Amino acid sequence: MSETPQRARHRAARRPLTPLDDLATAATGSLATVGRRSAVVAASGGLVMSMTLPASAAQVRTAPADTPGSVPAVDVTALTAEARAALATSPVVSVPTDAAWGFTAPAITVTPNPEPEPEPEPVVERAASRSAAPERTAAPQAEAPSSNVPQAVAGNAVLEVAARYVGVPYVSGGTTPDGFDCSGFTSYVYAQLGITLSRSSADQRYAGTVVSRADAQPGDLIWSPGHVGIYAGGNQQIDAPRPGKTIQFRDIWQSNPTFIRVTG
Repeated sequence: MSETPQRARHRAARRPLTPLDDLATAATGSLATVGRRSAVVAASGGLVMSMTLPASAAQVRTAPADTPGSVPAVDVTALTAEARAALATSPVVSVPTDAAWGFTAPAITVTPNPEPEPEPEPVVERAASRSAAPERTAAPQAEAPSSNVPQAVAGNAVLEVAARYVGVPYVSGGTTPDGFDCSGFTSYVYAQLGITLSRSSADQRYAGTVVSRADAQPGDLIWSPGHVGIYAGGNQQIDAPRPGKTIQFRDIWQSNPTFIRVTG
């Protein structure tokens, strides 16, 4: 009878435990049974960082559930020396919960261009007023004060006619030497030379050919929205300014006027 040798019994092979098993146990059981045995090891670029769970659940402080933006406190005593040094030197940013931002608009100063001289609508004269005032058939021959007349007037037909009326008052809707408005004055002056201009300054804008300021010549119209005069050369013009003023030579006040060459 042969004897069967007894074989040695060996414990069945078990899967080795890893830190992940401890974490699984911590997730399903009590944190107290896990203690400080659990750790998470992360390797990235040669840096190993570990975080040890507390031995008791009582060691983990959690913020009240109704505190917005709060996170649980973490035990950092088991951090590596490198990690603690990096944590100690990291900048701390604290923002109040009621922080608010604002923007103060800078002060801006706007300087508008000078307002154009007003030109009232033409007024139709009544028959009675025409009969009461004697009609002038010829322009007055009195010379304007020489101190106010630029040299460009000499030999320039348009300016020689215009200069005769220096001192005539501005009259709303005026078209005669008794009183002029701006377009009434320019149309009257050009009429003495046989050139008919439209009655309003808006229409006189299209009475001729627009030229640049560098090419403008004395006697050309100088126009801006709501006003028209006669260019006198240099930085001067002759025009009927506004109520309370008279026909005069004066400096160009418009910031960007249009110069118009009118031919017969």
